[in-house]
Amino acid sequence: MDEPRNERIYVDARRHGVVLVRPLGRALVLAVLGSIAFLGGWPMSAAGAAFLCIAAVVAVAAVWSWDRTRVVLTGERLFIVQGTLRRRAAAVRLAKVQAVEVEQSLLGRLFGYGTIVAGDLEISYVAAPGEVYDAVAQLTG
Repeated sequence: MDEPRNERIYVDARRHGVVLVRPLGRALVLAVLGSIAFLGGWPMSAAGAAFLCIAAVVAVAAVWSWDRTRVVLTGERLFIVQGTLRRRAAAVRLAKVQAVEVEQSLLGRLFGYGTIVAGDLEISYVAAPGEVYDAVAQLTG
């Protein structure tokens, strides 16, 4: 979903990096298991090499997905765009938004991320959600 050329972009940002914690944690566990198995000798070293390859694929896929997901706010709509080969987008027109909410857990407040709810659109792990909220509120009000 490409934004029309006549719409001014107010926010164009990635989601917060905290979305990488789980997949990179899984990749780390696989890498540690693979390293231990790799040091175990011939039959185990093949499994260890496979675990290391899988860990690398999991880590690269997680970072790629994070990099290719954008939160975009234009003068007319708020949307999230995901994907590379298969693009998916969800959007809400600002003219139809009656209320905008920011939800933040304790960790979200500590690390600076939260969930933006605007109409039917809910975007989680938004970096600096207060700034996005202020921009949406200013454009809608």
